Amino acid sequence: MLAPFFGTSLLTWTTVIATVLAGFSLGSALGGLVAERPRTQALGNVRSALIATAVLMAASPTLLALIYSIGARGTGGMMLSVFLVFFPASVCVTLPSPLLAKLAIEARPGREGSSLGIVLAAGSIGAIVGAILAGFVTLPLIGSTATFAACGAVALLCLLFLRDGTPVKHRATVPAVAFVAFAGFAGPPVCQYESGLSCLHIVQRGPEVHLISDGTPQAAEQVDRWDAESGAVGLVLPYTRWLWARMDNDLGPDPSVLFIGGGGYTLPTRLLASRPQAHAVAVEIDPLVTEVVRAHMPHAAEMIAQTGYDATKHPRSANRRLGLVHADGRIYLNETDHRYDAAVMEAFSSGSVPAHLVTRETFARLREIVDGPVYVNLIDTSDGPLARGVNAILRELYPHVRIVHPANSARNRRNILFAASRDPLLPLDTLPAGYEPTQISDARPFTDDRSWVGHR
Repeated sequence: MLAPFFGTSLLTWTTVIATVLAGFSLGSALGGLVAERPRTQALGNVRSALIATAVLMAASPTLLALIYSIGARGTGGMMLSVFLVFFPASVCVTLPSPLLAKLAIEARPGREGSSLGIVLAAGSIGAIVGAILAGFVTLPLIGSTATFAACGAVALLCLLFLRDGTPVKHRATVPAVAFVAFAGFAGPPVCQYESGLSCLHIVQRGPEVHLISDGTPQAAEQVDRWDAESGAVGLVLPYTRWLWARMDNDLGPDPSVLFIGGGGYTLPTRLLASRPQAHAVAVEIDPLVTEVVRAHMPHAAEMIAQTGYDATKHPRSANRRLGLVHADGRIYLNETDHRYDAAVMEAFSSGSVPAHLVTRETFARLREIVDGPVYVNLIDTSDGPLARGVNAILRELYPHVRIVHPANSARNRRNILFAASRDPLLPLDTLPAGYEPTQISDARPFTDDRSWVGHR
């Protein structure tokens, strides 16, 4: 739910976990006070907490979008949004727990320890089941908006089990049920396309189709430029033009190129269109990305239809030149026994690079299976910590490294592009508009043990 507005990173995950645990702590403390009240009053308070939980859960996507539209930005805006959207619901959902524990203990005199243990174990099992259902079932199938509404519906179902023999007034329950149902069925989805890994949007800008992942532009295709014979596939984003200029300058007529990160498949499409004897393997962790590209990016979709094949099941053939692998890039690197002439590292999680793909061990493995140059795209400030760490790795492993970045950027963060090789890299005759060579300061290289922590 946060991805379209603030991306996903170690920072957002840390904030969410800390906020929710803080809400659980306060909810447990308040629930303890509620549990000491007379039974009828305590049950009434628990009913109110469950109704509030349901409403807050169902309203979460709308509240987040509203706070963002008001102007919440950056790290501070993300932390404020997480607190306002998730903290109250976390308090309310935990408030019934102490009363449940008290009822369990009272129901089994002399077995207080095991009764409390069963209640705590039930809470942990419920959390495990909820995590599995969310990650493997509901988020991929129905999306985050409906998932939150479903959680609200479950909270309302719990009201059926709160009985003490006295008549219960349902004045607030009926409107809550109606609101949760409305939020689940009529609420706008947070993402146009959503899986457990990606929040995707397709944006049409004149003749250009843009793929947005977790709020970050990931790929773009110029649909009115396509010439299969000359390979004139329109590359929209400037960094892709530099990467292609380097590849076109460095590679022979029939290279085998590994792409870690499929994205919009624009570079593999350009490579295969311009070099009929070339072969490419694209490793994309999320199958949904490939499905969206096939549906909305016509040139890449045509190339996939004509030459694509499942590289995990079928061997390379003369007609099938674009191998598709839906897996984590690091896992593929560890397990593959193929060799390549070049590699392009362009995997992103929101606006950052997954930490396990920018370590010395990752690039050392690349050096073992890639005979030629390695190209890297990342997003950072001009001399930021990610750029410095990757630069240190590449200079440790390769004698020749070239680096460029945009001379001017509307934001402080920008694309930093690397080309690293065992052999000298000839300079390009021209650079894409706005790009210039740059220097990166020395730093320690990232390792699997001390890796990049990520930022938004």
